[in-house]
Amino acid sequence: MTAARLFPALVLCLALPPSGAATLADLQPPIRRDDGGMEYMAGGQDGRQRAFLERVAPQWGATLEFVAPAALTPTDALPVEVRIVDRYRGGQVLSARAEGPLLLARLPPGTYEVEARIGPLATTQTLTVMLGVPGRLRFAWPSNVDFATLAQPRRTLAQGGLP
Repeated sequence: MTAARLFPALVLCLALPPSGAATLADLQPPIRRDDGGMEYMAGGQDGRQRAFLERVAPQWGATLEFVAPAALTPTDALPVEVRIVDRYRGGQVLSARAEGPLLLARLPPGTYEVEARIGPLATTQTLTVMLGVPGRLRFAWPSNVDFATLAQPRRTLAQGGLP
């Protein structure tokens, strides 16, 4: 086989991932923008995706981690509604839905109030992002919460539920 024929075959072999190997597209959740234009990335249910997010987290302004009780498996995890407000200016900076245990946001330096909500349960923490030093918060929900009930849609009075 001549070198002219061997080179394209070699390039093709190197470009394809080995069978069973994850590609970057498998590991990297999409970068999204909320209505205000703030970029964020959420995910991490898969261990390899979580490792990828942890690796790129220092390049983002903030990392938010959501921890459910140990009884829940990652597939049971409920989406977390996240709202970030500038602490001193009062304007909403980000409104997003995290489908996994990690959310990375490109927040500029500042101080923020971060609300994380699963159904009717909400918790708020203060986050400070400094130039070159990303902020990180960890939100944990107690183990005595009935997450199965929270996953159900609210029922109206006509359906036999409470208002």
